[in-house]
Amino acid sequence: MPLPFLTADRAFDASAEAIALPFDDHDDWRRPYRPGPWRVAAAAFLLLFASFILFAGMITAFAGAVPGAAVCLGLALVVIACALRLLRVGAWVSRHGVRRVGFVTTTTVPWDQVAAVRTVQQPVKWLGFPRTVQGQALVVVRRGGEALPPLLTDSNADFLTRGEAFDRAADTVEAWGDEYRRD
Repeated sequence: MPLPFLTADRAFDASAEAIALPFDDHDDWRRPYRPGPWRVAAAAFLLLFASFILFAGMITAFAGAVPGAAVCLGLALVVIACALRLLRVGAWVSRHGVRRVGFVTTTTVPWDQVAAVRTVQQPVKWLGFPRTVQGQALVVVRRGGEALPPLLTDSNADFLTRGEAFDRAADTVEAWGDEYRRD
């Protein structure tokens, strides 16, 4: 029994309206796709690791070593923050522009500074590792010809083995660019 009201893809199954995304407020930053299974699994593993660290900190605190428990608590908080940041990594769009959120840095480009948003064939990193494979990437070219690092690739943690989801997300970001970019 399909439950379209429970999925993030219901907007694509809805009527084919001429707007980029059928959300009420285009001023909010939103990711036009769901986080992929590799990204969610890595974040879940980090949260599981943090729970073990917290459990070790609790045992250390009951043993009377409060400074050791504080170190465990601090380390667990760092691991939790890394897991949450890992879940935020990706491309985000709004009426104001396009945002590439990395693990450490975030780059925002207003739509009036964007010359083109297009999908290209190029070598891309496999799951963010240094190894590259031939694949597709969604790139944003600024006015003046400066290209950003790829917003999305078909080999990153969101789209590995999910080619159709990559195509849908790339088309959505391109639609946002077509709607809000001023030529």
